Order: sequence, then structure tokens, then C-alpha cells
Amino acid sequence: MLGIIGGSGLYGLENFKLKEKVSLNTPFGRPSSDVAILECEGVELAFISRHGEGHSYPPHLVPYRANLWALREVGVDRVLAVSAVGAINRTLRPGDYVLVDGFIEFTKRREFTYYEGRLSKKVEGDDKVAELINSGAVVHLDMTTPYCPQMKGVMAAVMEGMGRRYFSAGIYACTEGPRFETPAEIKMLETLGADVVGMTGYPEVALARELTMCYVSLCVVANPAAGISGYRLTSDEVIELMGKKTEEIGKIIVRFVEALPSERGCECGNVLEGAKVGK
Repeated sequence: MLGIIGGSGLYGLENFKLKEKVSLNTPFGRPSSDVAILECEGVELAFISRHGEGHSYPPHLVPYRANLWALREVGVDRVLAVSAVGAINRTLRPGDYVLVDGFIEFTKRREFTYYEGRLSKKVEGDDKVAELINSGAVVHLDMTTPYCPQMKGVMAAVMEGMGRRYFSAGIYACTEGPRFETPAEIKMLETLGADVVGMTGYPEVALARELTMCYVSLCVVANPAAGISGYRLTSDEVIELMGKKTEEIGKIIVRFVEALPSERGCECGNVLEGAKVGK
């Protein structure tokens, strides 16, 4: 099943048929919202609001582990995450889409893994994920290709078909928030090769990979980053732009669901092979 994670300004998919809402309490706490089971073109998918109803969770306190685990519990094995970002790369304009293929992160206090060795929480399940967590295994996960190439290729084809201005690659810099970055920080990130900046892309991508889920990030440029914009940044402009893009994002998701093959044709499901330390 495909899971959609909606970011700032995208708190639901109103034009999709709602089948049910699932309230869950995971071993990692309650997710930021109920999981909505939706129907699109005869296909079931799940939706969760990253920041919760009324945007009640700031970026550094989003229950990322609970969100991904809740999606796992309803059967999600592929995730499409939608995020508003600031543009560092000066060729990007507000409203552009970026399909990032790498990240660098500067977060400080987030719970970013399910695999905590002997301190791991006990979970239900009989797959490789549950086995490694419950056994207290130490796991070092490969992140060479953090974003699913199959899903990314499908999304690129959708963008081409719809004639949308998009960039098929880019580096996402994740900062702690909830404040915006300083011009000096943006200059540093630009020097390091970042194209866009946001506050929620990590640990979400890593957690999805730990659960052997495919994950692709659809970044929507909301504004130029600090020091590049030339003016004071506000949250209002982010929410305003995302509000204008909501209908278009919904159409993109419909096309994506139609185009996505039913079988996974990638190696994301095998990422735990050889990741355990020791016997």
C-alpha cells in the first residue's frame, strides 16, 4: 500500500474517497494524526498529517517513529512524502518541485532510529524488522540510495506528462527548527552543496528505510532561503503557497497512483541484508 505524508499546508486529501480513519497507539507513542484510509482510482492508500490537525507539532517534536510505524501497521510499504522547502539553489523558484536524491542533516534532539540495541522497544510482528528490533540487534543501515529510484522515476515521468516545472535531483538539508535558518547558515549549506532546506525530511527518510519501505520526497519550493530572499521570512508565505498548490498536488498524486507499478522493482525491501552487527 502507498502511504502519503502531508507536510505544512497539506493536512488532508479532500477530493479522495475516505473509507475509514484508523486511530493507533504504537510502541513509539501516538502518531501526529489518525491514519486516513483513502481510495484513489480503485486503489487504497493511507494518509497521515505530519504536523497533525491544526499544525500542532513543530518540526523538532513530530513523532516521526510513531508516524512511520502507524503506516506500517495499516500495510504501507511505499511512502510519498510531501514537504515545503526553502530554495538554496538560485535557479529554483517558488512553486517549483524538486525530487531530492540525497540529504545532509543538522538535527539535534530527534529520535531517529528503531534499532537501539538492548534498549530497543518490543514490537509485534514476525518479519525481519521485528526480529532485529526484538532481538536487540545493533544495525548499521546503508544510505547510499535513501530515496527509492523506482518511485522517483515514476514521479519524474508524471511531472513530465503534466508539464510541471520540476528538478529531478537535489540535496536536501535538514535543520532542527522551529526557527528559520540564518543567512550565515544558508551560506554554509550552499557551500556544502545543498539545493533546498527544510526541517522535517530527517529522520523520516531514514526511519522509512529502516522499515524497508520505499520512500520518495516531493519537495515544493515555498520561498528563497534566508539571505537569498532579501526579505524577512514568514510562515504565512509557506502556508499560502502550499494552499495554492493543494489542488495541483492532489492531481499529481492521482497520476502517480495510476502510474506506480503494483510490484516493487527496487532494492529498498532488501536493505536490512548484511546490516546487523554480529551473529
